[in-house]
Amino acid sequence: MSKIVKLKKGFDINLAGKAAKKIANSPISETFAVKPTDFVGLERPKLLVNEGDTVKAGTPILYNKFQENVMICSPVSGEVIEVKRGDKRKVLEIKILADKEIEYEHFDSFNISSVKNISRQDAQKQMLNGGVWPHIIQRPYGVIAKEEDTPKAIYISTFDTSPLAADWGYALKDDEEAFQMGIEVLRKFTQGPIHLNQNINGEVSSVFSNVTEIQQNKFSGPHPAGNVGIQIHHIAPIAKGDLVWTVSPFGVAQIGKLFLNGVHDASRLVAVAGSEVKDPQYHKTFTGACVDRLIEDNLQQNHVRCISGNVLTGECIEKNGYLGFYDNLLSVIPEGDQQEFLGWLKPKKEVLSFHKAFGLMSFLNGKNKEYKLTSNTNGEPRAFVQTGVFEKVLPMDIYPVYLLKAIMAEDYDNMEALGIFEVIEEDLALCEYVDVSKHDVQRIVRDGIELMQNG
Repeated sequence: MSKIVKLKKGFDINLAGKAAKKIANSPISETFAVKPTDFVGLERPKLLVNEGDTVKAGTPILYNKFQENVMICSPVSGEVIEVKRGDKRKVLEIKILADKEIEYEHFDSFNISSVKNISRQDAQKQMLNGGVWPHIIQRPYGVIAKEEDTPKAIYISTFDTSPLAADWGYALKDDEEAFQMGIEVLRKFTQGPIHLNQNINGEVSSVFSNVTEIQQNKFSGPHPAGNVGIQIHHIAPIAKGDLVWTVSPFGVAQIGKLFLNGVHDASRLVAVAGSEVKDPQYHKTFTGACVDRLIEDNLQQNHVRCISGNVLTGECIEKNGYLGFYDNLLSVIPEGDQQEFLGWLKPKKEVLSFHKAFGLMSFLNGKNKEYKLTSNTNGEPRAFVQTGVFEKVLPMDIYPVYLLKAIMAEDYDNMEALGIFEVIEEDLALCEYVDVSKHDVQRIVRDGIELMQNG
C-alpha cells in the first residue's frame, strides 16, 4: 500500500550554482580511478591487477577478502598506470589511462520478457561478476549487501534534497528501459515490496512514473526528505534483526544495462555545480572520472574546494582528483581558510544559518535566496551544548544527542535502544551542519556502527 508522507522537520541549504539541465560539450577525462575507500566495509581489498596491465570495462580490479565473490570492476578500458598506496601500503586508488574507444567484457544479455525466466542464482552470478553488486547497500549499517541474504524489502529514492543535488530524472532520461530492467532483476532477491519513493513537489520523470510492479510512495519536505534512510523510517522502521536493501537510481539503471546489453556500462551524467563554477551543468563521463577536464577553464577563481558528492557528505578531492563510485555530483565552493573579523557577531545577510541568533539577517531573505557559502566551520569542537536543534532538523523519532553520547560511551544497549540500526552518516549530516559544538557527527555515527558490527 502506497504512502504519502509530508515532513516538516529539516533544513534546506540553498546554495548558488545549481547545474542547468543541459549537457556540456566537454572532452572525456583521460584517466579514471577505482578507490577502495569508496566502499564502506571494504577493509581488506585484494588487488587483481598490477601496474602495466590492460583492462576492459567490466574487468575485475579488486575484491573484498571477506566477500570474495563481490568484484569491483574497471569502469573503462585501458592501461593500469598507477596503484596509489597510503600508510601501511593501504590501497587508495587504482588509476587507469582510458582508451579512446571503450572495449567491454561481455556477459549474457536479455530482454525484459526473458529476464523473468532466469533464476536468482543466475542473476546473482552475473551481478557479482559484472561489477554491479556494490550498488546494493544493506541497512542496517550501510555496507555492501551480502549475496546470501534475502531482504524484507528494497528501497529506491528517486530524488535528492541535498545541496546542489543532481536531478535523477534528467540524469537518467535516456535509461528508461534499463531502469525497468534493473527493477525486474532486483525483484528476484526479495519476496517483499520494492519501494520507489518519489517527490510530491514537481513533475515526476517518465523514467520512474512508468515503472511497473513496485510500490510508489510520495514524500515532501526539506532536506533530508530525499534520504532513503529517512524514507525507510516513515514506511517501515528497521528493528533489530531486520534487513533491507537500498539502491540508487543510477545503480538500478546500471544493473539493467548489464542484463539488457551484456556489458558493464559505467557511463553517467555528472552535475558540476557550485558558486565557483562559471557554467554549472551536466557532463557526460564514466564512473571514477578525473575532474580536471570537468572544471578546466570553468572556475570563477582558483582558491576553491572540490567535493566529490554534496557539501554535507561528500569527499574533499584535489582539482585533479577522482569522483567517487557513488557520486554523480561535483560541488565546487570557495575554500574557507580565511579568518573573519568579529565572526558570527557581525550581522550579514549573505550568511545562512539555522540558528536565528547567529544568522538572523538570513531569515529576512526568504526561502528562495541562494547563498555563496565557504567551507569554513566557523568554530572549533567543544563540549556538547544542549540546544535541542538536532531534533528540529532530523525527521525521525529518535533522540540523536543521546544516541551520539551512547556511541561515545560505547554503551551497546542504549545504542540499540536509541536507533543505531536506523541511521548511517548521511542521515545525521544535517545535524553536523547545525551543531554549534562542531562535533564530527558523521564520524561518530560510523564509529557506533562499527562497534555494533564488531561487538
